[in-house]
Amino acid sequence: MSSAFPFLSAAIWIPILAGGILLALGNDRNAAVVRSVALVGALLGLLATVPLFVEFDRASADMQFVELMPWIDRFGVNYHLGVDGLSVWFVLLTAFITVIVVIAGWQVIEDRVAQYMASFLILSGIMIGVFSSLDGLLFYVFFEATLIPMYVIIGVWGGPNRVYAAFKFFLYTLAGSLLTLVALIYLYLQSGSFSILDWHELPLGLDEQVLIFLAFLVAFAVKVPMWPVHTWLPDAHVEAPTGGSVVLAAIMLKLGAYGFLRFSLPITPDASHELAWFVIALSLIAVVYIGFVALVQTDMKKLVAYSSIAHMGFVTLGFFIFNHLGVQGAIVQMISHGFVSGAMFLCIGVMYDRLHSRNIADYGGVVNTMPKFAALFMLFSMANSGLPGTSGFVGEFFVILGAVEYNFWIGLAAASTLILGAAYSLWMYKRVVFGAIANDKVAGLSDLDRREFWMLVAVAVVVLWMGVYPKPVTDMTDASVTRLLEHVSISKVR
Repeated sequence: MSSAFPFLSAAIWIPILAGGILLALGNDRNAAVVRSVALVGALLGLLATVPLFVEFDRASADMQFVELMPWIDRFGVNYHLGVDGLSVWFVLLTAFITVIVVIAGWQVIEDRVAQYMASFLILSGIMIGVFSSLDGLLFYVFFEATLIPMYVIIGVWGGPNRVYAAFKFFLYTLAGSLLTLVALIYLYLQSGSFSILDWHELPLGLDEQVLIFLAFLVAFAVKVPMWPVHTWLPDAHVEAPTGGSVVLAAIMLKLGAYGFLRFSLPITPDASHELAWFVIALSLIAVVYIGFVALVQTDMKKLVAYSSIAHMGFVTLGFFIFNHLGVQGAIVQMISHGFVSGAMFLCIGVMYDRLHSRNIADYGGVVNTMPKFAALFMLFSMANSGLPGTSGFVGEFFVILGAVEYNFWIGLAAASTLILGAAYSLWMYKRVVFGAIANDKVAGLSDLDRREFWMLVAVAVVVLWMGVYPKPVTDMTDASVTRLLEHVSISKVR
């Protein structure tokens, strides 16, 4: 379905244009104007995505809001955009989180304000481009372009080891993507087209599929990140500013998981079945082993970073058990994790802005001085644990049901995340928030101001809404998940 108005292009280019204006005209002397322009740009970008939700045909698995224009005629490369049930929610998530990130940095960032805001706005447009690209080369350009703003965000506004973390992030993710480019070129030579939808129908031999699958796996596994190529993420989270951590956890990790849905499963279905045991094994290691690693962390950011790896292991597990509950649950988990993990990093940022420490041992008794903050932080910690009634429960429950249907013992291992998630999330919360006031610094803490309160409340509303009434999410994904599974169940070996 095509649209009379290019809503996807608007969602991509409005924030990028706003970021360009800030880079050209903004400076620290007019920081108030810069912040206002950044917020307007983020809100307009979010507004452009509203029709994607309102006008989306929930009964259709076809691409909607399609835009198609020639880009590089010589190679048949097109500016080809569209969304279906597998991608539309990630466009909405990206636009929403961008607004939250701009508000989160409103008073905290005082140096190079224009460049900071511009980096996030440009990154937002690029990430929406990844989720909406239907041309393989266009996807790759957007996919790689996300590295540049995030590299700048970590390297300029990060912590003491920001340069090391930025380089590690950049090199890991860039190196992982090089084989993907080779795979895309091979698919083009076989099909004569860069259309991703054409690649879905391309008959390939099993050996070809395995090689292409492995090429995709390297790139997407690093981006998720899956064990054992996950080591860049804790470093990046610890050194990134709060906004950088929020975007990394809420959206950028989803780029790799989305790649499995759009490329690995439909293009190489036979190889996906053949190598499912390998991905399932890596996913379970992430769920169980990384959960234990999170338990022993003393840095709040590092703990939540490891919890993100464990939760994303749940996502990849859901994809490769090849049943409706598993895949749909994995998608719901991706969306929920975007809000919950983003909120966890926002809460840690609120405390860091006051005490300039992320160490759990430096806190204790925060509830006595920050009761409103403690209540919201408890909600997000519970959601991170998978508490029923929050968004964190829905996706995990679906995946566990799907895993039990696939294999009881795999389902049992996956269910351990409910115990481990509660252990590390609530153990951290207890040490930071409950008890007597630990020291004079905690005694001097001030509760949430109006900006912080409404920022966290906005995310809390979504977390509760998805937990109590997930039907709008599952309705929009249902038809596309059904078609994907039908496609994956048909052998393409020629």
